[in-house]
This record gives sequence, C-alpha cells and structure tokens, in this order.
Amino acid sequence: MTSTISPGITITEMPVPAHLDAPDAADFYAVVALDNAVCLSDSGLDDYAGTAAEALPRWQASDDQITRTFIAREDGRIVGAIIVRWAVAEPTSAEAELMVLPEHWGRGVEQALLDRAETEVRALGRKVIQAWTLHRTDPGPSPFTPKTGYGRVSASPHARLLAENGFTLAQVERSSAFDLRADPAPIERMLASALAAAGDDYRIVEWTLPTPPEHRDGYAWALSRMSTDAPSGDLDVDEETWDADRLARRDERVIEGGQTMSVVAVEHVPTGALAAFNELVIGSDPAGVTHQYCTLVLKEHRGHRLGQVVKCANILRWRDIAPASARINTFNAEENRPMLDINEAMGFRPVSYAGAWQKTLS
Repeated sequence: MTSTISPGITITEMPVPAHLDAPDAADFYAVVALDNAVCLSDSGLDDYAGTAAEALPRWQASDDQITRTFIAREDGRIVGAIIVRWAVAEPTSAEAELMVLPEHWGRGVEQALLDRAETEVRALGRKVIQAWTLHRTDPGPSPFTPKTGYGRVSASPHARLLAENGFTLAQVERSSAFDLRADPAPIERMLASALAAAGDDYRIVEWTLPTPPEHRDGYAWALSRMSTDAPSGDLDVDEETWDADRLARRDERVIEGGQTMSVVAVEHVPTGALAAFNELVIGSDPAGVTHQYCTLVLKEHRGHRLGQVVKCANILRWRDIAPASARINTFNAEENRPMLDINEAMGFRPVSYAGAWQKTLS
C-alpha cells in the first residue's frame, strides 16, 4: 500500500527480508541505520546502536510479536520511517517508533508517518497506541512531566509532536551507565552484604542462553511478572502470559541475532521458585556496549536485597563473559526508587532519559 503525502513524498511498507543477503534487504539495512542515527541525534550517545543481524530475527518473528515498518521517501530518498509493533497474546496496545532526523522535520514527514501508524493501530482494533522519545540529560526550558510526578524530559520536536497529537507522557525512564573497567571490589562487597541479608532461604542460579530445561518454567513465570510487578507509570499494560515455549522462542531470537545473554537469578530454596533475576546482553562486537534487559524482584520476595544480589552477581560474572566491554547501559523507571538506589550505590550514572507516551484511541 502506498499513499502520497505531498509532491515527491510517499509512504510504503518495507518488506521483511528472508535473510540479510536477500535482494530486498537494502531497505531493512537503511531502517536500522536510520534508527541508530536518530538515537545518536536525540541522546548524544551511541549506546543504543544495533546491527541489522541483531534486529532481523525480531522483525521476522510472528508467534509472539509482529513488526511492520513504513518508510517515507522523497524523490526516492528515505527521509523517515515508523515501526508499528504489537504483542500477539496481549490485546490492548501497540507501539509506534518514529524515526526522522532533524533535517527532515517540519515538512510534514513526521506527521504523515505518525498518522499512518495510528491508522494501522486502529485497524488492528487496539485501544491504545504507545510511543517513546529519547532525550539528553538536560531537560531545558518548559520540560514535560508525567502525571506520576517522577522525572521530566525535554520539549523536543518529537515530544511536542506527540503532545500535539493527543499523547500524554505516562512515564519517564532513566538511562544509566556503569563503568565495567572500574575496580570490582565495591561490587564484591555489596554482593557479600546482600547475600548475608538474604539468608539461607535464597541461593544464586545462573546461566548463559539458551535457558537450561530445569529453569524454563520458572524463568517464564518470572518474565511474565515483569508486566505486573515492574513500575509502569500511567501506561496501560496487559498482564503477559509466558510459558516454556515462548521463552524458548525469545532465547532463539537473541541467539540468532548473534547476541550473548547472561542471566543471574535467585531461587527461593523452600519453594524452588525464582524470586529475582537480571539479564545482561551484548552483541557480536566483544568491545560493544553491554545492555541490561530485564531486572525484577517479584513482589512477594521484596525486602531481602535480592535486587542487589542479582545485579552485583551478574556484573561479576559478566567480566569473564565480555571482558572487553567497557560499560553497561540500563533503563529504569524514575518512580522505581528502590532499584535506582541500588544502581546509584553500585556506580551507575544517568546518561539520558526516555519518555513513554500513550494515546487512547476512541
């Protein structure tokens, strides 16, 4: 489907290539490059750059999540794109990721792409569209503040566009970085202190993907709790359903993308349930940025310093897995003060912020 926006500008849907050497893969490479360029422009950091190899398995997947991409061209040249992504099992919302570089703003490209995304989400029957903006640490004049009152983000052109189109800022997340080259002794001391506080009812279990069979059910259950136990601000979040099969498909996408993931969890010894977990991920470049994906302490196990246990233990484990990686980047909700306290004590420092925006469709 192609729609004309103004003379010389069209929007077309990007085909998902079967493999990276496919004849139609050029647009996919271009979209990944555009995404990296926009993240760098918005944050001033290259921490969020990814590769086409890492991204392709996620685009190709359709069992758990579907991804469609729409590209804006002007006289044949790509001037913007928007990704529409939604979970198959969770029925309420869909995400829209807008990518337009500053030199192409103000000519209607960004509005046309956002309109296209909203049209697609409405056609899905979804009631909510969610979008994210990336920001530098200085909020500047007249920043946006979510209803929760936690955090603020700059009034960037992207943020203003969303606000003008009926989106509200539902949550602010802090992106923090940890220097992996620093002396590990403080982390070792924090781990020892937290383990002593946790006591004998809890023990560490750890693995590198793929998840061992004996942990698949427990880990799937713990991942499902991210949707209910992690702070979500004013975002509408469906309770997610995970099982061993969905977990295996997630593992496969990470591995197919050339990424390595370390998981450190805490097992509640009396019940055998996983009570907390932390994930660290790196791409094929051994000197690249490490990303922390999910971290969670299940509600019924809070108050035992388990968040500190899994984060410290995984960092110490990670030094053997990815010794050339210089830093970890992680996102945490600004209202999640317990986790931010742990991060700050460990040495994480804010490097950027993200705004989570939401619009309810009538």
